[in-house]
Amino acid sequence: MYRTHTCGELRLSDSGKEVTLAGWVQRTRKMGGMTFVDLRDRYGITQLVFNEAIDAELFEQANHLGREYCIRVKGTVNERSNKNKNLPTGDIELVVSFLNVLSESVTPPFTIEDNTDGGDDLRMKYRYLDLRRSCVRKNLELRHRMTILIRNFLDAHNFIEVETPILIGSTPEGARDFVVPSRMNPGQFYALPQSPQTLKQLLMIAGFDRYFQIAKCFRDEDLRADRQPEFTQIDCEMSFVEQDDVINLFEDMARHLFKEIRGVELPAKLQQMTWAEAMRRFGSDKPDLRFGMEFIEAMDVLKGTGTFSVFDNAEYIGGICVPGCANYTRKQLDQLTDFVKKPQIGAKGLVYVKYDEDGTIKSSIDKFYAPEVFLKLKEKMGAKNGDLVLILSGDNANRTRVQLCSLRLEMGDRLGLRDKNKFECLWIIDFPLFEWSDEEQRLMSTHHPFTMPNPDDVSLLDEHPEKVRAKAYDFVCNGIEVGGGSLRIHDSKLQEKMFQVLGFTQEKAMAQFGFLTNAFKYGAPPHAGLAFGLDRFVSIMAGLDSIRDCIAFPKNNSGRDVMLDAPSELDPKQLDELQLKIDLKKE
Repeated sequence: MYRTHTCGELRLSDSGKEVTLAGWVQRTRKMGGMTFVDLRDRYGITQLVFNEAIDAELFEQANHLGREYCIRVKGTVNERSNKNKNLPTGDIELVVSFLNVLSESVTPPFTIEDNTDGGDDLRMKYRYLDLRRSCVRKNLELRHRMTILIRNFLDAHNFIEVETPILIGSTPEGARDFVVPSRMNPGQFYALPQSPQTLKQLLMIAGFDRYFQIAKCFRDEDLRADRQPEFTQIDCEMSFVEQDDVINLFEDMARHLFKEIRGVELPAKLQQMTWAEAMRRFGSDKPDLRFGMEFIEAMDVLKGTGTFSVFDNAEYIGGICVPGCANYTRKQLDQLTDFVKKPQIGAKGLVYVKYDEDGTIKSSIDKFYAPEVFLKLKEKMGAKNGDLVLILSGDNANRTRVQLCSLRLEMGDRLGLRDKNKFECLWIIDFPLFEWSDEEQRLMSTHHPFTMPNPDDVSLLDEHPEKVRAKAYDFVCNGIEVGGGSLRIHDSKLQEKMFQVLGFTQEKAMAQFGFLTNAFKYGAPPHAGLAFGLDRFVSIMAGLDSIRDCIAFPKNNSGRDVMLDAPSELDPKQLDELQLKIDLKKE
């Protein structure tokens, strides 16, 4: 028997017991004729004691233990004289009578502790060592607990878990596919699913009225903190439901998870906000409601009321009121200006107005306006003495609002208003059905081509498709899109109309989606679905900045697995079998 107990299990009530433990050496401490070893496993740490006076040979053996040695010990549980209140096992120690080194370890490249000296790249290269750290392990334990809760909740609501294929046909509409060459079908390729979208719709046609899957999804996108090339969705679909049925059920699931995982009671009914309102008030379809600083439009106050041509020529002028920041220095304001002018934000400049505590007003544009204009602006913005007003303008209202959103979030971070232990959730509804793609020079589906248009807007599909709203909804928490879904089109004629608006020829639509449209001819039920991003959901619950920290073996920002050194070149023999030839473009 390798162990009778774990390293996090023993307590004072176990004093006098003969036990066997196994684990890894966290650290050793030599104090005269005594050697203390902290033994660690997944469950905790237990202090081991080796006494030279009791067993000199065993004591000498213990003195040769190194960090991360994997060992097995037997001994007697004893009450510690100097208790450690920071450890659950801190009241006891194990007086060792037998030691067996199961596996030696070379010196690890970084310390296996919460406060490690290893950088991101080093820890990713040795991820199997990084996973021994309790702070990383706890994230995966939380992820496990969440998936158990989710499965039990959905099972209790009559959902059936069905696995769908990983090797499917390519669906270029959306993000880029990862493709897989087929040896048995030379020159042809599978794609890895961006989501099980069409497959779960087929399950609805098959009569599985409530489906779910903890599904692996793949998208060949540029990466960031909340995006990985492979990620996990809590993928769900339901038949014979309307939008409120879906929202209510998955709101209940979110409420259940927050209560069980974080002990947080969400409101009995979450707020619903239209996409248009979210963009107008926050410049984002995933607004962070943990703090204020809502946008105030100031066209009526600042356009044509002075001699500032930038505002006079603008199609949108809006700002935020930052409480208590009128004391910002010129250096701080210059930093904010540089921030909004970054290429990824794209503003041309920043206007500020400081309403000082003594009632004086200072602004970067005070020479262009009379004092009474700034007083009107103060009233419009709801500003008080001591507040700072920051203003952006532009020739495209929504683009300027998105820039202002970046500034709002930056100020929220600077003022410590984005508390990871505070949770503000809501639903965003009434998304546009289509959005214009500069790259494709055509309308694209905001979500996917199977999204149901709002019945009130169907008449606009021919002449004004850009005005059509979708029966779609997103679940947002703390400024993060955690999940989203929509009612699906179940009428084959309406689906054909959607393909026409998107620029698909009948032949192209049949080639890519014929299997689905053909299935619609066999009594397709009204259906709807939703998918939560499991990685994002776990990272919110764990208070993490990146989803990488709750994924066992993540990729880096270049999409590489530095531990496995993937992606990598294929052996020429494999390329020959696949009948592929590599012809890289020269940079």
